[in-house]
Amino acid sequence: MSTLDEILDGLMRRYKERVPDVQGVLDAMRKEGIIQSDDDIQNDHIAFRSIGVPNLGLASLERIFLHHGYTRRDKYFFESKRLDAYWYAPPSPQYPRIFISELRVGDLSEEAQQIIRHYTDQVQEDPVDALDLDDGEAVDAFLHTSGWDVPFIEDYERLLEESEYAAWTIYNRYYLNHFTVSVHTLPAPYNQLSAFNTFLEEHGFTLNDSGGKIKESPDGLLLQSSTVAEIVDALFHSRQNPDGTAIKKRISGSYVEFAERRVLPEYQDLPADQVTRAHRRDGFEAGNADKIFESTYQSQTQQRQ
Repeated sequence: MSTLDEILDGLMRRYKERVPDVQGVLDAMRKEGIIQSDDDIQNDHIAFRSIGVPNLGLASLERIFLHHGYTRRDKYFFESKRLDAYWYAPPSPQYPRIFISELRVGDLSEEAQQIIRHYTDQVQEDPVDALDLDDGEAVDAFLHTSGWDVPFIEDYERLLEESEYAAWTIYNRYYLNHFTVSVHTLPAPYNQLSAFNTFLEEHGFTLNDSGGKIKESPDGLLLQSSTVAEIVDALFHSRQNPDGTAIKKRISGSYVEFAERRVLPEYQDLPADQVTRAHRRDGFEAGNADKIFESTYQSQTQQRQ
């Protein structure tokens, strides 16, 4: 097993443990006969959230994946959500694409910036500098280790008012935000997102309906949908409890995404059994991603409360 395989396997293992919807979707697919085993799933991409401050954010996190052969591609800007993002092409087709977004901290109110820096200033140097990037176990542990103190509930709730992305990231750090089932690789009729969404809802999964349950790129070649994030129990400190007693709050965790990448126009006449990833729509679409982000927002997760 390569170091990259070890890192990705570690991410998926912990993600499955934390997001029951993942195994729920896979179990339903097996029961329906869509797949025979979890290994039949092709992972279109995985996504991380980060905070744009010195020693952290995109510039730090991307180094792990660039070291293992990923290539930075298009940049995206999400004005209303105050985010930047890049996607990264894998070193070979069996690996998922990676999407990393970053909060533009300087675009928030001074109060919100101070709250964020109260935590992130605890990171005095880029933690990737001290990481052996060829040690898969160490990298896996790093991606699941907190870089700062557990936030105060008062700080989390204040950030939630201004940026739900900021609140999610200050608590969850680098936990995998989602993985993505490549729907177009499934047998018909489930290789079309509309049919697959119907299957998901028939099995009780709640879909993000911001901008419609299917988010479609202007060229019609990239279709995406997602479950609404799991609601998880989270423990916080509280300034009201000087004895250190923890406060429990139900918050948004992670979710599952689904993508249908259609064949590019110049390859429409190619026999289906000859179509590869290179013949399909690549990259991402800002308009789609903007709505997918909301899978962790209260406007969506209230459906699961």
